Amino acid sequence: MLLADHHRQFQSTVMRLGEKVIAPIADEVDRTDQLPLDVLDQLAENGLVQLVVPEAYGGPGGDLTSLCLGREAIARCGSMALAQLVGQNGIVAYPILHFGTEEQKQRFLPALATGVLACVGLTEAGAGSNPTVMTTRARQDGSTWVVNGHKSFISYGKAARYCLLFARTSEGKGARGISAFVVETDSEGFVEGRHNDKLGGRGIPNVELFLEDLRVPAENMIGQEGEGFAAAMRALHLMRPPIAAIAVGGAQAALDYAIGYARAREQGGIALAAHQGLRWMLADMATQTEAARSLLFECARQIDAGLPLDQIATISSMAKWKCAEVAMGVATDAVQVLGAAGYMRDHPVERYLRDAKLMAIYEGTSQIQLNTIARGVIG
Repeated sequence: MLLADHHRQFQSTVMRLGEKVIAPIADEVDRTDQLPLDVLDQLAENGLVQLVVPEAYGGPGGDLTSLCLGREAIARCGSMALAQLVGQNGIVAYPILHFGTEEQKQRFLPALATGVLACVGLTEAGAGSNPTVMTTRARQDGSTWVVNGHKSFISYGKAARYCLLFARTSEGKGARGISAFVVETDSEGFVEGRHNDKLGGRGIPNVELFLEDLRVPAENMIGQEGEGFAAAMRALHLMRPPIAAIAVGGAQAALDYAIGYARAREQGGIALAAHQGLRWMLADMATQTEAARSLLFECARQIDAGLPLDQIATISSMAKWKCAEVAMGVATDAVQVLGAAGYMRDHPVERYLRDAKLMAIYEGTSQIQLNTIARGVIG
C-alpha cells in the first residue's frame, strides 16, 4: 500500500515502538487481564493515546489515516487488545470537536491531550444494539442533571478519566429525548461494579457501571438537550474505521505467524509450505487481508478528504464489517495451518482468534453494520 511520506514515517515509528514495548508482553497481558499502566504511559508520552486531539488544544492533531495506521501497527505487533489504546480518547474528543461548544473544547480537550483514557457509557443489559430503549434517566435539578441507571460491558470504566455518558432526559420517539454528557469518572455516584472476565480483548478493563444520583453540571451536556445521542453517534462513526484497523493488523499478525510456521515445520521431510492445499489457504488469507486493508484506507482517505459527517456511517460500517469478518476468517485459518499446535497457548494464533471475535461485536455488531450499510445503499 502506497503512503504519503509522513504517514509512512509515522507507521514505521509506531511499529518500532510496538516491537519494543508491546510484542514482549502481549501474552502476559492476555494471561493476567491487567491493563499495563507503564505501556499506557509510554504510548501517551509518544502522543498515541491522544492522537486525534488537534494541535490547537495541545494534541498531536493526527488524522484518521494516522489513527488507523497506528492501531494496525500495534495489532500487527501482537496485541489486538492494546491496539485499542492508540487514539483511544477520540471516543470523547470527536463528539466534543464536532458538537461541543468552544468553552467545552477549551475545558476538556487540553486534558485529553495529556493522554488520559476515556470511555463511553452507552450499552445497557436490555439496550445493546438498540440503545434507544435505554432505561438510564437524567432529571434536571437547577444547574445540574441527576443521573440514575446501570450500564453494561463498558470498556475502561474508572480506569478512564472521562466518560461520554448517555441518558434519557425526556420522552421522545427513538433516540429523541436522549442526551449526552461528559462526566468525570471520579464523581460521586459514578460507581464501578464487577470486572467482566472476557474471552478476548484481555488487558482492557470491561466493567458494569452504576449511576447513583450522579450529578452532572448542565454545561457538560454535548449538543442540544434531547438530541445529543444522534449528534454524538454521528461523531462516533469515526471510531469504526480504527476498529477495522485493529482487525486488519490482527489478520496480518495471524498470517505472518502462519507463514513462518508453514515454512519451518516439516511433515515427512517436506515443509508444510510446499503442500498445495496449505499454499492456497495462505494465498487466500493474504488476499483477504490486503483487500480488507484497501477498503479500510480508502474509507480513511475519503473521511480525511472531507466526506460529510452524515455520509460517513455507510463507508465506516463497510470497513468495520468487512475487516472484522476477514480477521475472524484469517485467524481461524491460521489455527488450521498449525493444526493441533494452533489450538495450544504455546502459539499466539489461538489468542488472535479469540481477539478477532471481538471485532465483530463491539462498536456495533456485524449485523448492525449490515443494517447501516443497507440503509445507506438502499434507503
